[in-house]
Amino acid sequence: MYRFALDDLKKWKSKSNRKPLVIRGARQVGKTYLVRQFAGEMFRHLVEINFERTPWIASMFTSNDPKNISRLLELQFDIPVIPGDTLLFFDEIQAAPAILASLRYFYEDLPEQHVMAAGSLLEFAFEEPGFSMPVGRIEYMHLGPMQFEEFLMADGKERLAAWLNDFSLCDDMPESLRRRLTGMLKTFLIMGGMPEAVAVYLRSGSWQECESVKHALLATFQDDFNKYGTRVRHQRLQTLFRKIPLIVGQKFRYVNMDRNERAADLASALNLLCHARVCHRVCHSSCSGVPPGAMADEKKFKALFPDVGLMSSAAGLNLLDFEKAEDVMTVNAGAVCEQFVGQHLLYSLPCYRQPELYYWVREKRNSSAETDYVITEGTSLIPVEVKAGKSGTLKSLHLFLREKHHSLGVRFNSDLPSVLDTETALPDGLNIPYRLLSLPLCMVGQVRRLIREQLDDSERISQD
Repeated sequence: MYRFALDDLKKWKSKSNRKPLVIRGARQVGKTYLVRQFAGEMFRHLVEINFERTPWIASMFTSNDPKNISRLLELQFDIPVIPGDTLLFFDEIQAAPAILASLRYFYEDLPEQHVMAAGSLLEFAFEEPGFSMPVGRIEYMHLGPMQFEEFLMADGKERLAAWLNDFSLCDDMPESLRRRLTGMLKTFLIMGGMPEAVAVYLRSGSWQECESVKHALLATFQDDFNKYGTRVRHQRLQTLFRKIPLIVGQKFRYVNMDRNERAADLASALNLLCHARVCHRVCHSSCSGVPPGAMADEKKFKALFPDVGLMSSAAGLNLLDFEKAEDVMTVNAGAVCEQFVGQHLLYSLPCYRQPELYYWVREKRNSSAETDYVITEGTSLIPVEVKAGKSGTLKSLHLFLREKHHSLGVRFNSDLPSVLDTETALPDGLNIPYRLLSLPLCMVGQVRRLIREQLDDSERISQD
């Protein structure tokens, strides 16, 4: 299955200032598969070491001499290690933190050798006593679940994916095409973007087999809890892991997780889940400027699950729930679609950027407001709303635009794509002009490109 990250790996291979690359992401998002696909296309040889399965290989790295290490690996695996022809891939590197630290020597003493590593619990390794991070000697790639367009391509719908990638707001979307995309979207919302679940469904066409894979993946995440060490009770991790899929889109309150647990203890458990990327915090930001993270309140946040398909399974949803709904945005009170949009926005930045996402809330008596998400494009802050139906109130978006002096907002709904120059509509009558970019859910992967087009258009108009 094709992943967009493959193009980024090819660019990395040819960089003149290339450093050892570490791929970070949750379990089962396809890190190993991606590297093998990359190696098969771009190298003659691949030396792959899984440090969870063969921890004793770590003894070959004690010299910190990359040339000596390469010779030992050649002897061990009977594969030539030739710079430019061979890719060294160190998988599950969190099981051998010293190896991660030693990557600096490949950068310093043997930069022509292509070296990649991957791990799913790397943050835990970083916190180990005595760990020395090779700052400035490695670079990162952040990998999440498959995107909607990647699913289309995996399903043989390359033309449909290409049409989305080339779509302009000047183009028409025929009703028949919208219905087809909506049908594919329903499939993705229940199946999700975990590569194994996608592969099984596309191979077998069986929802039962797909559901079996997703429940196995959920169990895998929980089996990993014993690798979190003695930092927190497993019961707290289990409690949070079970309840987070049920509260997506809601403000996170520890008291709603377990009234018998202290908030500080639950917070420690949640931190571990976030480190393992089986949960993502979406923190409130006052959004008084760029970047919004500089004004984030980490005590006020919402939570995202790693994948919409896993969320659907954990919440007990099935295909029938989506098929009988007139509008998929009403399923599970809209939380499924908010998860879908959120996970795409989370990984919509360049792959070397740490995934992050924010929202804005104003809690004033008789005048509360909350946007689902806020993203940045250049120096612009863009409020994003996920609204059921073809209309839906946009009061919060209007308040944000007026208070923050911005002029572009985004709405995801079930209608056709459009752009509208209008005014905010607030009871006090102090309205301002703004542009509303309205997109169907299936176009979430194109939102940043379309936002840039609108911002460029607005800049041209202001110059004229």
